[in-house]
Amino acid sequence: MFVGVPKEIKNHEYRVGLTPASVRELVAAGHTLIVETAAGAGIGASDEDYRAAGARIAATATEVFASADMIVKVKEPQPTECALLRPGQLLFTYLHLAPDPEQAKALLASGAICVAYETVTAADGSLPLLAPMSEVAGRMAIQAGAHSLEKAQGGLGVLLSGVPGVAPGKVVIIGGGIVGSNAALVASGMGADVTVIDRSPAVLRRLSAQFGTRVKLVHATRESVEAEVSSADLVVGAVLIPGAAAPKLISRAMLSKMKPGAVIVDVAIDQGGCCETSKATTHAEPTYVVDGIVHYCVANMPGGVARTSTYALNAATLPFALALAGKGWKAALKDDVHLRNGLNICEGKLTRPEVAEALGLAFTPADSLI
Repeated sequence: MFVGVPKEIKNHEYRVGLTPASVRELVAAGHTLIVETAAGAGIGASDEDYRAAGARIAATATEVFASADMIVKVKEPQPTECALLRPGQLLFTYLHLAPDPEQAKALLASGAICVAYETVTAADGSLPLLAPMSEVAGRMAIQAGAHSLEKAQGGLGVLLSGVPGVAPGKVVIIGGGIVGSNAALVASGMGADVTVIDRSPAVLRRLSAQFGTRVKLVHATRESVEAEVSSADLVVGAVLIPGAAAPKLISRAMLSKMKPGAVIVDVAIDQGGCCETSKATTHAEPTYVVDGIVHYCVANMPGGVARTSTYALNAATLPFALALAGKGWKAALKDDVHLRNGLNICEGKLTRPEVAEALGLAFTPADSLI
């Protein structure tokens, strides 16, 4: 198969769909690779590195999209990229369609086959292609939140670790999945006062086994969320309903009960955010203030540590990319129900029920299209 890798064009997105090592694996499997010039610059991979791995270098994204049967990216295609997709072309990347009707409409109109990293599943029900970026985002959430708490950034002026004689900052993490547990790992390691809220007893037991008494655990109810958020210095929104829009667990009314200068890091922003006042931001302008509360809502947080993120992502995505390229999308999806769960759009039809519900569009089961 002819596989193309364009340079990412989202604001401050430095990751790349395939590393030179991944390109080499695909070439060894008999595929032809075309990579846009400077696509790997953000991770320190030069055009010569890609040539040495067996890829051809293209001068423009237009050339990549026009040549390739399969496009491998990281972030959702931007409007100019959607316009380059053609009927029958395979797109393999993150999509996060539920909060993004314009992207969904553009992809439906393109006639392309779009397989989203974030809805590919594993046998245990986990999301293996979302997991590595969730690990990165969870750890970065505390780093970003700690910086945003600095007075010069508009924050409360609290050091999360505290110092002898001064209490540490309070971190409240809503959601105990991969993002939440990694945020708790870093926050507790810094010496912060950490509370994780989750509605699943199984998750709370897992976190108890992992952290012992270093992290407080609270069962999620409207009352407990409001009580914990109101006393927090830093809140991390880490909730996820696979493929669907994130539930709004922090209302605007709750902001008035928080400390002025407290920080919300809404990691769920890719799925619309779990705070009513959240709106997507970029690494160029990561924060804004509503009712005295600093909001950090960068929609591509792992792009800020592009090298780590790209290598972690490729370790997870490469086997699926090899399957799609080697078998073709229909056979690959027919053979693997977990990869089939990644199919979001197929030749003008929406194939994920959660996305269809969020956008108010018709749904076609993936099984009927392969």
